[in-house]
Amino acid sequence: MARLSLFGGTDPAAVSGAVDSVAVLGLGRFGASVALELMKSGAQVLGVDNNGESVQKLNTKLTHVVRGDTTDEEVLNELAVGEFDRVVVAIGSDIEASILTASLVVGMGVPDVWAKAVTDPHARILRQLGVQHVIQPEKDMGRRVAHLVRGALLDYVELGTDFALVRTIPTVELQGKRLGQLNLWDRHEVSVVAVKEPGQGWRPANPDTVLGPNDMIQVVGSINAVERFGRLA
Repeated sequence: MARLSLFGGTDPAAVSGAVDSVAVLGLGRFGASVALELMKSGAQVLGVDNNGESVQKLNTKLTHVVRGDTTDEEVLNELAVGEFDRVVVAIGSDIEASILTASLVVGMGVPDVWAKAVTDPHARILRQLGVQHVIQPEKDMGRRVAHLVRGALLDYVELGTDFALVRTIPTVELQGKRLGQLNLWDRHEVSVVAVKEPGQGWRPANPDTVLGPNDMIQVVGSINAVERFGRLA
């Protein structure tokens, strides 16, 4: 492996055979965050970047860290990237490198490819290459913050193109009554799916759930419906 500088082990290609393994290509702020969170969740992670400083920062923190050029097909073959079930192309600042890397990974037949895009044209090209999951962190975060700013929502996650899960507080009309009595879907086109009492963990909501003024709730519905519901608080 003359083209590679290895850290955290002697055989990074062996990670591809693990039951729960992911290759993260690109270890900037986004890629490093993804890789570290995957490690916390119990996955085995191979991290690859051509920047020595980025690689050194993650030495001993990932299963294996490799300094190498992800646009070089020989490098990816030496690391057995094509044998991974899941690969994250986390390169954002160099769009050409992102596209070349994604093209190589897709061409290797990796069944589950994720890639970061920094612009809409970048995202479109990645999808045309066959990348199944294209993430636009800056754009997605901007949309999320905009929804939080507009209403009394504590958290906001889009589910598909026109559906969202939000965290908010119960309005006065919800407090002290069984959810089954409130007909929330008929009246507001939303459903309460989970509740968290002070000092407790989240639990599923059901028709017999009674909400208190200090509870938090998770609500699902269309984007417009959950925003309208949030502004009722």
